[in-house]
Amino acid sequence: MKTVLIVEDDLINARVFSKILTKRGGLNVKHTENVDEVMEIAHSGEADLILMDVSLSRSVYQGQSVDGIKITQMLKSNPETAHLPVILVTAHAMEGDRENFLKQSGADDYISKPVVDHQHFVEQIIALLPKDIH
Repeated sequence: MKTVLIVEDDLINARVFSKILTKRGGLNVKHTENVDEVMEIAHSGEADLILMDVSLSRSVYQGQSVDGIKITQMLKSNPETAHLPVILVTAHAMEGDRENFLKQSGADDYISKPVVDHQHFVEQIIALLPKDIH
């Protein structure tokens, strides 16, 4: 079973995403907004995909305040974690933001909040999950 790591500082959003992914997607879910934990999980291979909130208000890494863009850049620039698909999630969805955020961060996809179409949300995530080769 695939595991999605939800990096989100809003617990209500995290719960909603979690419920959609487990019920509709049949996926395992982990949740944290602790950047050290995110890095640890990414390096250990415990997650198959990361759902990354763009605006993490309380996240700090090595003494610096970081947002989802910065964390994604760190993951994508490290050869050990670069393969891990990252989907940015944000409520600040303005025209042109999607391309900007994707280009800035190196993320694989982008979902805007609130998530209205649950089925499409699950499909977007499943599409980026690594396929098992038998």
